[in-house]
Amino acid sequence: MSAMSPVATRALPAAVQAQVEALLAFIAQDDCSDSQFEERALALFAFQFEHNAPYRAFCQRRGVTPRRVRSWREIPPVPISAFKDATLSCMPVEDCERVFMTSGTSRGEIKGRNHHPTIAVWDLSMRRNFERRFVRGAPPMPMLLLFPDEAQMGNSSLARYLTQAARHYGTPDSRTYVSAAGLDVEGLFAALDEAQARAQAVSILGASFSFVHLMDAMQQAGRQFRLPAGSRLLDTGGYKGQARELPLEAFYGQLQDCFGVARSDCINMYGMTELSSQFYDEGNEQVPSVKSGPHWLRTRVLDPMTGRELPAGQRGVLAHCDLANFNSAIAILTEDVGIAVPGGFQLLGRAEGAEAKGCSLAVQEFLAVARS
Repeated sequence: MSAMSPVATRALPAAVQAQVEALLAFIAQDDCSDSQFEERALALFAFQFEHNAPYRAFCQRRGVTPRRVRSWREIPPVPISAFKDATLSCMPVEDCERVFMTSGTSRGEIKGRNHHPTIAVWDLSMRRNFERRFVRGAPPMPMLLLFPDEAQMGNSSLARYLTQAARHYGTPDSRTYVSAAGLDVEGLFAALDEAQARAQAVSILGASFSFVHLMDAMQQAGRQFRLPAGSRLLDTGGYKGQARELPLEAFYGQLQDCFGVARSDCINMYGMTELSSQFYDEGNEQVPSVKSGPHWLRTRVLDPMTGRELPAGQRGVLAHCDLANFNSAIAILTEDVGIAVPGGFQLLGRAEGAEAKGCSLAVQEFLAVARS
């Protein structure tokens, strides 16, 4: 397993460099107090207010300035769809080291973009969290990836995520089993057969819909595996734009049956291009599972029509405050619905009805201000 080492960053303007250095040190901590989170969040909000013109205009329209904000909960969240229509960046985009783009759901759709002046912050956020929530002290094992790697999809945050996972926490034979030709089912079968023969634990990581395709192929071939103790699975991304999906209970039940991995070791990662950090659960023995983030990432559940924070147990739209998202916007209003519960939140699906209307109104408000 790779030990955490100091992160090198590329040369940046002084104001940006100061934020990056403070943020890297903050993420490297084991935890933080509420006051420490507040201090860093308010400093980043002031930085984004000063350097991110569309976001500043949005905040000013709402009468919100750094002088008036006293808590991270008061920082106006940017509607996630705004990443498709506005350039949310504190640095000129041509000076950014990396840009991640959303996959989109239809041909020709404008993709959301999240610009990163240095990838060092994103990488440290990913590795610190992944090591704690998925690796959990296990020795390096083969990581079988059900998604293209970074060499194939350089603008995909998920491809970066999986490539980093395999590079830092997998054995040298870790690799992707997806290419332009599709899913290498026979190659996967061979790797899983070898793991069983050698009694070597493996991890399979990838998009949720890739697991569905793999399980369909296993059923057609009459294959089933009982992976060695310590093996674990990680799925993410749901079924956006896919022809078939499974209810959560059926999906995780089938994973357990197909691979012989307990549902407590079937981990779901919840993330998005527009953020720079990820959420995890502790397995899926029960669904929906409880998801939570690291100390630099916090969540509120909002009434999308009023923006009011809802009490625990009430259904609303998720808004995340991700300090690692230092260049675009640390506060994001998603189109995902959930409820706050002890230890985190439960993800219930996409916004519909009044919830979707509220999200759309938030996007319209942002764009009307950003384009004026």
